[in-house]
Amino acid sequence: MGKTLIAYYSRRGENYVNGSIRSLELGNTEVVAAKIKALLPDADMYQIDTVKRYSDSYMTCIEEAKQELHDQARPEMKAPLESIDAYDTIILGYPNWWGTMPMVCYTFLESYDFAGKTIIPFCTNEGSGMGSSERFIKKLCPSAIVLNGISIHGAEAQSADAEARIIADMVK
Repeated sequence: MGKTLIAYYSRRGENYVNGSIRSLELGNTEVVAAKIKALLPDADMYQIDTVKRYSDSYMTCIEEAKQELHDQARPEMKAPLESIDAYDTIILGYPNWWGTMPMVCYTFLESYDFAGKTIIPFCTNEGSGMGSSERFIKKLCPSAIVLNGISIHGAEAQSADAEARIIADMVK
């Protein structure tokens, strides 16, 4: 087993949870990423983040995300990794925004060479599953091995131990 990177984008603060807006200390994807890290203590973690912050308001943020998708934007990453060459496996976590990944995840995938690497996607959502994200990962990283993603209901992120175990077991 080679070196593993857990790369994730997550939104703290106002989020849509079970039909209402709630403020979260940690975003759902970050919660699941931490569970995976606990099961894979030798894995490295990297939080994908944007230079330009999204609005603190959930309703405004989703409109910003919708515009980025429409524009096919590639938001600049804050503190990008120098390289992913040392990793054989990348666990990629993100929320489902408008049926796919946040556009900064596209920036991440286009910034590195994933040839020969295994990508294990997981997505937190409130019922929309993986959306089209797996198809786009395969399109952006045609020389990578992209495993079937794991969809996690965001409202159940705190109790997603079984899903985290499935993801960790995919690495071994």
